[in-house]
Amino acid sequence: MNAKGAAGSGRNDGGSDSSTTSKKNSKKPKYSRFTQQELPACKPILTPGWVISTFIAVGIVFIPIGLASLSASERVVEISHRYDRECVPVDYGNDLVAYIQSTNTNKTCAVSLTVPKQMKQPIYIYYQLDNFYQNHRRYVKSRSDKQLRSKDYERDTSNCAPEATNDDAPIVPCGLIAWSLFNDTYQFSVNEKLLQVSKKDIAWKSDQKHKFGSDVYPKNFQSGGLIGGAKLNSSIPLSEQVDLIVWMRTAALPTFRKLFGKIEVNLEANQIISVVIENNYNTYSFGGKKKLVLSTTSWIGGKNDFLGIAYLTVGGLCLFLAICFILLYVIKPRPLGDPSYLSWNRSPAGHMN
Repeated sequence: MNAKGAAGSGRNDGGSDSSTTSKKNSKKPKYSRFTQQELPACKPILTPGWVISTFIAVGIVFIPIGLASLSASERVVEISHRYDRECVPVDYGNDLVAYIQSTNTNKTCAVSLTVPKQMKQPIYIYYQLDNFYQNHRRYVKSRSDKQLRSKDYERDTSNCAPEATNDDAPIVPCGLIAWSLFNDTYQFSVNEKLLQVSKKDIAWKSDQKHKFGSDVYPKNFQSGGLIGGAKLNSSIPLSEQVDLIVWMRTAALPTFRKLFGKIEVNLEANQIISVVIENNYNTYSFGGKKKLVLSTTSWIGGKNDFLGIAYLTVGGLCLFLAICFILLYVIKPRPLGDPSYLSWNRSPAGHMN
């Protein structure tokens, strides 16, 4: 009896051990209503009424927004003038690169712009460049944010090649972006009265405070053999070099505008604006274009018809679909959730059983 009991006890112990081991090695997750997807859930049924109502609501909301956006864009007055070809002397008409690279050619030219409608202040002055790829990977990386922020990182130029050092001294600010700083200038006058161009608030305040240090001053900038663009005043810290700050915020597309300044007086319709341009920036080497743009703004910003057209298109399409669904529902209605329309309830010929 004792032997049998011992044997039975051994068998029971072995069975309990195996069951415990199998439980430990089991990959079955603990039961919960979450893992078993048994929590209460909203499962909306897209009835014809809901679908039609949604399309109508979207159309009713989007179409007025589109009309308001188009109206605001139409109120913006914009003058755009391309001058890169106009400012080249006739003698250099066939050799534009030689003209822009020569130090002996006169780069000054005068153009006249007519104000089409009254332009209320502030009037924003932009320069527009075409076919200039500021989004090129090597160009975008050619800068030192640490150097721009603090003078303690003056020698941090590891990413700035080929504009990193000059005679073993660090260039501040270094990199291709700063080196290619736009250097055309504009002078405006109306009725022989000079218009002042304000540089106030043309750069982002966050950039001035956090990205460009007040203790960082230009050093060895544009002092090499090849000059890329504008020079900087070495007595002004980078945080106040607003033209540089605007330029350093690289554009995502090859055609872009950057803010040059503001005219803070009203201009009346049909007035003639005389502009004296210093055509210094080389866009001829890569087939680029340069434009001068004067523009007012509205609540949506500058002149941009795309936003209004996009809203009108989506709103109109939604109303069109709503009307189609209404006609389909009225002309050829069918019961909601009719199982006879399921593929497995149809005959091989495609007819309902």
